[in-house]
Amino acid sequence: MAEKEIRKLCMEAMEKYDIRRIVAVHRIGDCPVEKASVVIVCSSPHRAGSLEGCSYLINELKAKVPIWKRETYEEDNGAVWKENIEWKDGKPKRVMVKEE
Repeated sequence: MAEKEIRKLCMEAMEKYDIRRIVAVHRIGDCPVEKASVVIVCSSPHRAGSLEGCSYLINELKAKVPIWKRETYEEDNGAVWKENIEWKDGKPKRVMVKEE
């Protein structure tokens, strides 16, 4: 489902910003804090289209793609599953489920 939504967003960005090629990768599995979990690359005839397309894609990916991540904490050995949604319907929103 996530891959399908990312492809849909890429097609939208290509049309909206005159982008010729897009690569969008979301890391699966463990991702240390200092590492990138998402890489988006766009090419277009003009720099502005590529930059705007990348910005659009990361914002839409965070808002629409159903991705959950498990955050673990050293200080209390706890863990929380977080829905990867920063904005929904124009409002900040995040769902967190604490593990027992």
